[in-house]
Amino acid sequence: MKVRFAVSPPAGLAPEHFVEFVAGLEARRFDTLWLSDVPVGPGLDPIVALGVAAAASRRLKLGANVVPIGANIWRLAKQLAQLDQVSQGRLLLTLVPGLGSAEERSVLALDGDRGALLEEATLLLRRLWSGESVAYRSATTRLPGVRLTPRPQQDPLEIWLAGHGPRALERAGRLADGWLGSALTPEEAGAARAAIVESASAAGRSIDPEHFGLSIPYSRGDAQAGEVRAAGARRPEVERARLVPVGAEELRRLVEALVAAGLSKFVLRPLAVAGSLDTELDWLAGVVLGLQS
Repeated sequence: MKVRFAVSPPAGLAPEHFVEFVAGLEARRFDTLWLSDVPVGPGLDPIVALGVAAAASRRLKLGANVVPIGANIWRLAKQLAQLDQVSQGRLLLTLVPGLGSAEERSVLALDGDRGALLEEATLLLRRLWSGESVAYRSATTRLPGVRLTPRPQQDPLEIWLAGHGPRALERAGRLADGWLGSALTPEEAGAARAAIVESASAAGRSIDPEHFGLSIPYSRGDAQAGEVRAAGARRPEVERARLVPVGAEELRRLVEALVAAGLSKFVLRPLAVAGSLDTELDWLAGVVLGLQS
């Protein structure tokens, strides 16, 4: 099983340091840069930022959680296809429904079931990227028999899904090429994987056994730091180290437990950086890259 690590920019990374961060990941031979789409948050827009990263790297894979809800599906399909083209097939993609806050729903003009809209977007993106002429009409989308060119370089450009509720897991098994979860213990992540495999089998399909992953917030410093306490407080009933590891030993132990549960792809999210970016990335590379197989 190929264990691989993606890394997200530290919270609060100044935009002018983004290219430095990308270069640092590539130089240390991390597998993937990973960005998250938070429509009403202050972070970098993933499509814009991955375009910059494509020009600033040669080997690094370029991954993102993308919220398709509220987007014009034609423009989104075209943007992602061209991003895959300019990066020479390095794009990785997980579609997510967003946070669902009242502010976000208002900004995205969201009036409907997020799961159903996510499913609609998944199916339409696949059809548009296939090269077929797509005629489609719904309450949110109108496509008058249009064909997208150029198509993505990857054929197919895979779509992973997220979420860990029963509907999300059923949807992932029925539709997705892979799954990226978050805020789950190793036992919960293993159970989610099993549910997805069962759903895929019921739909007459299969998912690559190496296409299951988890996002892990971590810190190399103080377990009592505000960022760590805030991240752990989201699930106060769970021991903090099983969700938000602090230090090298806890991070290694959690990754090893997740690998034993059948996961092999990990997005590491530094909650804070003590010192320089180089110091952070050197530490992280020393902790996890030896776990790759």
